[in-house]
Amino acid sequence: MSRTWAELLGDADDGTREAEERSGFFTRLRDSLGKSRRALVAELGASFDPAQEDAWERLEVALIRADVGVPATAELVRRLEARGELGDLGEALAEEVEALFGDPPVLGHAVEGPTVVLVVGVNGTGKTTTVGKLARILVAEDRSVVLGAADTFRAAAVEQLATWGERVGAETVRGPEGGDPASVAFDAVKKGIDTGIDTVLIDTAGRLQNKVGLMDELGKVKRVVEKHGPVDETLLILDATTGQNGLEQARVFTDVVDVTGVVLTKLDGTAKGGIVIAVQNKLGIPVKLVGLGEGPDDLAPFEPAAFVEALLGTDA
Repeated sequence: MSRTWAELLGDADDGTREAEERSGFFTRLRDSLGKSRRALVAELGASFDPAQEDAWERLEVALIRADVGVPATAELVRRLEARGELGDLGEALAEEVEALFGDPPVLGHAVEGPTVVLVVGVNGTGKTTTVGKLARILVAEDRSVVLGAADTFRAAAVEQLATWGERVGAETVRGPEGGDPASVAFDAVKKGIDTGIDTVLIDTAGRLQNKVGLMDELGKVKRVVEKHGPVDETLLILDATTGQNGLEQARVFTDVVDVTGVVLTKLDGTAKGGIVIAVQNKLGIPVKLVGLGEGPDDLAPFEPAAFVEALLGTDA
């Protein structure tokens, strides 16, 4: 049965340690988006008069500066103008942003056998670290995990993933340095099937989107894994600090492996939190996880309402 990422991490209101961790994560998210929030709130203040000739243009500029992107900005302004009577512009904008996100993202889950998650993205986005953090979350929820170290051409990545595995109690399947990544991925899923593991997380090489041969190889990894059964999730790791450039990466990956969700890392490194809106709007792919920093607890489910509050709420 499919579950939201929030359900996977437990109830935010149950007073548990997990709830406290998530509350702290939200506070840090607010802090990291402070610059974007203050700029937008200033534009959404009492001085905003839709009857003024340049009012909508000023709002568009503020949204674009926050990295919301031109298409998403145009869509939000269209929705706001269609309302007629706006009331409080900040509240109206918050409602429309939440509407763009839709329902909370759902974690794909296998009906039989292990849930297989393929993790893709370019070098430097925090891909291997994210796999390790996700393994930690799953193991903390009493789910058994196998890690597939399919980034075979980067020994450091294999060792990093194996270290994460040892730390959280997950076995790492690896192959010879420079070996066939598809073979490692295949063996990882087979290990999961043979040992009754709940989830197999496969870390792939950091494909450069302009290298056709490497992208073809990534497609091969997916096809080989699917000999065991379907891939339940293909998560694309995007670095939030790359802004709109990340959308071009995403488009290429989606063509090759049918991305089902986005993990947006390094949100603490950008003041332009609107990139989350741009990803959702332009790609039509849900943001499922967001990351702040390098710590083991710096990964959390993406919750639209909490994000909107962090981006558009007041500092009062």
